[in-house]
Amino acid sequence: MSRTTLSEHGDARMRNTNGMTGTEETDGAAGTDGRRGAPRRLLPWITLAVAAGAGALLSVGAFLGVYVRPTSDDWCALWKARDMGPLGITSDFYRTQNGRVTNAFLTGLLYSDGMRGPKLLPAFLIVTLGVGLFLLAREALRALRLPFPVAATATAVLMLEALLFLGGTRSYQVLLWAPATISHTLPSVLGVWAALSGVWAARSHRPWARSVAVGAAVLMGAAAGTLSEPFVAMSGLLAATAGVLCLPRLRLCRDRFASTWCAAWCVGLVIGSVVLFVSPGARWRRAQQPKRPLSLSEIGATFHDWARIWESIGGQWAYVGALAAGVLLGLATALGARRSAPAAGGPGALPRGALLTIAVLPVPLIALGSLVTAYGLRGGYGAGGWTYARAWTSFLVPFLIALCGYGAWLGHRIGRRLGARSALAAVAAGIAGVVAVAGTAALVNPTRTLTTRTVERSLAWDRQDARIRAEAAAGRADVTYRPLFIGGLAEPFFTTVYQRDWVAQCAARYYGVERLRRS
Repeated sequence: MSRTTLSEHGDARMRNTNGMTGTEETDGAAGTDGRRGAPRRLLPWITLAVAAGAGALLSVGAFLGVYVRPTSDDWCALWKARDMGPLGITSDFYRTQNGRVTNAFLTGLLYSDGMRGPKLLPAFLIVTLGVGLFLLAREALRALRLPFPVAATATAVLMLEALLFLGGTRSYQVLLWAPATISHTLPSVLGVWAALSGVWAARSHRPWARSVAVGAAVLMGAAAGTLSEPFVAMSGLLAATAGVLCLPRLRLCRDRFASTWCAAWCVGLVIGSVVLFVSPGARWRRAQQPKRPLSLSEIGATFHDWARIWESIGGQWAYVGALAAGVLLGLATALGARRSAPAAGGPGALPRGALLTIAVLPVPLIALGSLVTAYGLRGGYGAGGWTYARAWTSFLVPFLIALCGYGAWLGHRIGRRLGARSALAAVAAGIAGVVAVAGTAALVNPTRTLTTRTVERSLAWDRQDARIRAEAAAGRADVTYRPLFIGGLAEPFFTTVYQRDWVAQCAARYYGVERLRRS
């Protein structure tokens, strides 16, 4: 009986001990799972905060288009589009202005209904560039066999756009002033969608689709060639390099379509550039600023201008936000890959040497493209040409994409290495989020200043416009005008010699009066 009792008590103790151990193990596993799930729970909230900030700033920028009023080149574009039409203004640009026929035709279309087109253009640019970059990122992640985190990708795109449009020294010109956005912002949108069309055609494997894509690349390249010279240089360098890397011999692509498409784009750029160079308008413009002989001192001055451009860009520390947004994207891809089964390929599917080459190449290409831009600005506008920051957009777009890409690579590496130690991954996500939010916050004051100046000028302009129209309707041949400067752009009476004041003459032509006099 005692033996039985002892046995029963021993069994009970064993059962109690096992039960306690099982409970502790379950709690420990739950705690570990909770800690491991921390980055996945934290990351969506971080990306939401960054996306909300960047999206709010872009919404303000798009809405500011409503308050855009004519200044500088707007005056000439308005009366020419009204009196000549799109084809007439295209002929005028080709024969007497600068030879940019695509630029002229788009200007004629945009101003055909007065200022309605320029007011809608900022929103159009933000939406089309954002959607294009989003789709391009999806294709890039698919090519690398990585998960596609929608929220993190959208956050990176919004951050990049906010920095592009609102983070520079000439935000008004880059986003709101139509003559500059047509020449320097719209080409980047065209380039993004052209690249997407090539990628989609390559994936289709249909001969007719590929033929259409190659033909379209020639046409779009030719259009870009008569739209913006800095973009021609930058996109030509990128396309030529991509075409060489995509040769089947290097084993990055299975066939020659990618190289053929890149070659077609470059051919189009050459065609457009030749049309522009030989045009009477381009010859007239070159005569206004005689080209200096290429000497050691001129080369040194060009490098000095180039250095000052990058010094100005480096002073905008908010650009670090693109790197931080890329880190968040990379973390999201790594955590997404851990949640699902490991992919069969991933970045490791590409040869290590090819990955290293692709990672390093953006730096010299962007440096060379920006140097060519600096040289062109110095030749076209003189010693102060490097300050024309609106022309920097052609290399700022790939620069910001490269920053985001490097951040994504870093974030992916962090996510893969620290995924098991999720507390560190959560800390990395938090740091990246803080930097991205700080980059967005750095844009608040410039955006507020841009908003205040744009709205105040629009109200003053409307009052003056109503008065001038009333005086012109009453038969006044001479009317007074008070310059309303914005964005570092020219206004009537920017020079004391009226015969050389093309802005005042275009404004007078727009109002249908003989002359403007300073108020």
